[in-house]
Amino acid sequence: MDKYIKAPISNEEAKSLRSGDYVYITGKIYTARDAAHKRMYEALERGESLPIDMKNNIIYYMGPSPAREGRAIGSAGPTTSSRMDKYAPSLLDLGLKGMIGKGKRLNTVKEAIVRNGAVYFAAVGGAGALLSKCIIKSTVIAYEDLGTEAIRELEVVDFPVIVVIDSEGNNLYETAIEKYKVE
Repeated sequence: MDKYIKAPISNEEAKSLRSGDYVYITGKIYTARDAAHKRMYEALERGESLPIDMKNNIIYYMGPSPAREGRAIGSAGPTTSSRMDKYAPSLLDLGLKGMIGKGKRLNTVKEAIVRNGAVYFAAVGGAGALLSKCIIKSTVIAYEDLGTEAIRELEVVDFPVIVVIDSEGNNLYETAIEKYKVE
């Protein structure tokens, strides 16, 4: 089912999404990859505040290529989500409502998604140039020294994703295999 949502995302909206839904996000989302997640995690361990408020926000696991002239951002494809699995439960517990990436997640992440009524989306890997067309503004807001791995605030319009793990723990990667398994 196609759904159109605004980011940041409300608790009700996150809970209404189901594994397998095609979703188009409009609004503000944030980018963060491995190095930024590590820094945020270390900041939390030291009792420091984070550079972005997690409450109801969505983080896209992406490090863009340089923007071409006249574009807000370069190629903007997803990176492998499992590299953030160590850090994701802590951020979800702080109110993060959505994550966008590609690939499977650990059970600890799935449990944190359910516990917090959040959602894990997948963006199509290999389609970074097409995905970048949905990004109309990109601003580095933290960890600029990390280059492409800096935290960015993105303004997106109809950014296409698929719900992989919904707030009830339904996992498209598991149900799709069962649906098409030949016995």
